[in-house]
Amino acid sequence: MTTLSLPATERRPLIPILVALSVAHLLSDPLQSMIPALYPLIKETYRLDFMQVGLITLAFQVTSSLLQPLLGYLTDKRPWPYAMVAGMGATLVGLLTLAFAASYAMVLIAAALVGLGSAVFHPEATLMARHAAAGRQGLAQGLFQVGGHAGYAIGPLLAAAIVVPRGQASLAWFSIVVLIAMVLMSWTASRYSAFRRSQPKGHGEEIARHGLSRGRVLFAMAILVLLLVSKNGYNAAFTSYYTFYLITRFEITLQLSQIMLFAYLAVSTFGVIIGGMVGDRIGRDRVIWLSIVGSLPFALLLPHADLFWTGVLSVIISFVMASAFSAILISAIDLVPHRVGLVGGLFYGLSFGLAGIAAAVLGALADRVGIVEVFRICAWLPALGLLTFLLPKSGR
Repeated sequence: MTTLSLPATERRPLIPILVALSVAHLLSDPLQSMIPALYPLIKETYRLDFMQVGLITLAFQVTSSLLQPLLGYLTDKRPWPYAMVAGMGATLVGLLTLAFAASYAMVLIAAALVGLGSAVFHPEATLMARHAAAGRQGLAQGLFQVGGHAGYAIGPLLAAAIVVPRGQASLAWFSIVVLIAMVLMSWTASRYSAFRRSQPKGHGEEIARHGLSRGRVLFAMAILVLLLVSKNGYNAAFTSYYTFYLITRFEITLQLSQIMLFAYLAVSTFGVIIGGMVGDRIGRDRVIWLSIVGSLPFALLLPHADLFWTGVLSVIISFVMASAFSAILISAIDLVPHRVGLVGGLFYGLSFGLAGIAAAVLGALADRVGIVEVFRICAWLPALGLLTFLLPKSGR
């Protein structure tokens, strides 16, 4: 079977840039996870059904999904590091719109603006992380994504501690966080631009060395997309409806359900960095296999567990599945290494878009069969991880 590999480089990873990208990710992603965490409050305020709740996720995810591949393509043609700052400006407008939304339509517009900010940030940041990695792609993507996972995990906790007791308008306070992120992104962009100018023309450009035909590359890409469907479809059930599941099945408070959602999201922070480093040593295909299929037995047990074991199993599932995306993304970039921005934008876009579509579909399903039954059905999604056997072996 063909092995994917890229040449090693003598440079060391540019840790300051990678850390700055990770912190920027940390500051931007809490705003994205706070929206799902506030769904019970928004549902009651605007008198929504589960389908309308799912459409909020769809508004955010589809905006991000449609724009990221286009922006990634443009990034490959002409890198523009300062685009991240402009993207956070869209996030700022979306945040303030959501804080003072007078109608459900305004909530949808606000979610779309936050999605726009995400669309601009991820392709350019992925390209930066790739160039700063010096061959340690798992480490670089793990470090970059650990900030996003940590930030995404903090969002529900901030929602429970600040927004729920003080009301939706208190979201405006987080505009300070967005402004800090914009300053950090400006610094990161300037450092990265200086680094790129210091390199000889054409330095760092990569070519495919896997020897696969165009058909095999497209087939492998299709398998990676299906693996993304498996991971993101299951994860969408948690990010959008886990609080509803806990409240419906165990009759706990909204605050406690958000704390349990925080636990689910927080543990992925450790999984993503460990998975990235392990992938550099044992190969991406093995990480994907362990990450997705390895979570299947725990996912099948979760709908039958009591409250305590639900919390335990959800943490295990989150940790095991966390490394899947970075391994899938790096595998895709290794297939087409000269299109980092396009592939990064495509897979981040698909990640958001698939999650949005899944949230809307699962919301409609929950209105028909109940949220508890939805989690029983979704438990089988990790079985798609068996498709990993069809991927080319990755270099180690």
